[in-house]
Order: sequence, then structure tokens, then C-alpha cells
Amino acid sequence: MPDHPKALMLYAAGFGTRMGALTAARPKPLIEVAGRPLIDHALSLAESAGVAPVVVNAHYRADQIAAHIGDRPGVRISHETPEILDTGGGLRQALPLLGPGPVFTLNTDAAWTGPNPLHTLAAAWDPAVMDALLLLVPRDRARGHAGQGDFALHADGRISRGGGFVYSGAQILRPDGLATIPDRVFSLNLLWDSMLTDQRVFGVVHPGNWCDVGSPEGIAAAEAMLAEARDV
Repeated sequence: MPDHPKALMLYAAGFGTRMGALTAARPKPLIEVAGRPLIDHALSLAESAGVAPVVVNAHYRADQIAAHIGDRPGVRISHETPEILDTGGGLRQALPLLGPGPVFTLNTDAAWTGPNPLHTLAAAWDPAVMDALLLLVPRDRARGHAGQGDFALHADGRISRGGGFVYSGAQILRPDGLATIPDRVFSLNLLWDSMLTDQRVFGVVHPGNWCDVGSPEGIAAAEAMLAEARDV
């Protein structure tokens, strides 16, 4: 079984309720930021990192997601029916399409500046000690994010719950433990909790900026962030 990730799970199945009227007739990944749908920003990261296959999960307005993806080489759709499966259940369903070994996962509702987050993760991944490697952003560089931090980052690179770092929605994960979870619909937090107990969850800090595009306000914040990066 490979020790280094080659495949990417791209999360695109959510209802996007925080977007209000903007997602009444279209899924959140098709909302445009700086003239491009959010999902295209994520697919560009995968392409520049040479990651394949890319599996996109779809539930809400899945027909629109599938039509937008079309016949792009190396990109596959995992349809979640009749119910949305959350991050853990969705990843488990997609595993036959992703193939064996650790995988990248990436949320579609974010914008990035700085190095490709997938490159940063790949460079820091150590399969001898890690079951998960989460890409973190310091709270003061997490634009569009109204909550507190998610994790503390310790000197040895391990992380624990609570602290000043925000999980960016990008990671490398060994999915083997998903088979032990009996629920059909569940969050990846269940798998992280087990890995945290074993002290095999690590973090690496994204050196650029990041914006959560989960609300209408996040669109403007992301576009401002991207414009600032172009002006530098």
C-alpha cells in the first residue's frame, strides 16, 4: 500500500445554507469568487500539484456539479444519495474511486494565497509517525472566519483540540480507520479523535493567507485578499 498521497477528495456536497439566497438555485461550489467558481479554484490547486485522481462528492444540486465537471480528465464524481453523508461518510463512500493509501482532502469553500496548500502538506508528510496532517492557519490570518481557533500546535508538530490555529479544510489523512465506524453519516472528527488519542495527528502552518468563503461576506473578503496578493 502506498505511503504517500496521490489522490484528492474534494468536498462539494454541502447545502451552503450560510450563503442564503445565493445557494437557493445553485450549489455553493459554483458561486464565483474573482470571476471563477469556487470549485475551479480548488481544481486548479490539484492540477498544479499533479494530484490525481480527484474525487468530487455531490449531493445538493448534484446535477449542476456533474455538468460543470463534465469530462475533465482525472476528475470523478461520488454521488451521495439519498442522503448527504458528512465528511467521514462521504470520504468512506469515495474510497473505491480514490484508491489505496493516504489521501488529500480539501474543502471547496476557501480561497488561498501563498504556496499551494497541497505542496505544503506533501512536503511535511511523514508516514512513519503520522496518520493525519492538517494544514492550519493562525487565527489572525484566517479571514472570513468568525469562530475561535480549532487546534493548538505543539513544538513536536503534534496538535490537540483548542488553541489559536484554525483548520483550513486541507489535510492528508490515512482513511483505514473509517472502516471501524458503524455509522453511515458521520464527521471526520470521529476519526481524528481516535488518531489524537494515539498522538498521530500533526499540523503544519500555511505560510500564506486563507479565507473562509462560507457566507456572502466571505466572497468580498476573499476577493480583497486575492487582489492584495496580485498587487504585491
